[in-house]
Amino acid sequence: MGITTIQLSNEMKKKIASFGDKSESYEKIIQRIYSLAVREQIKEFLMADEGYISLDEFEKEVKKKWPRSK
Repeated sequence: MGITTIQLSNEMKKKIASFGDKSESYEKIIQRIYSLAVREQIKEFLMADEGYISLDEFEKEVKKKWPRSK
């Protein structure tokens, strides 16, 4: 894996450093922030209400459209 350099303002560097302690590298801090961001995006995707119905609503719709014949 290669190494790269990114430019940050001093203010942003301080903000990133505030998520870690003196023993942590910026690499580790950013990895942790990234992991948390990915989990949050997945949670938002799975919990989105827009365009979706609840399982109870789905069950009611299914029973209306395809009632069981006896």
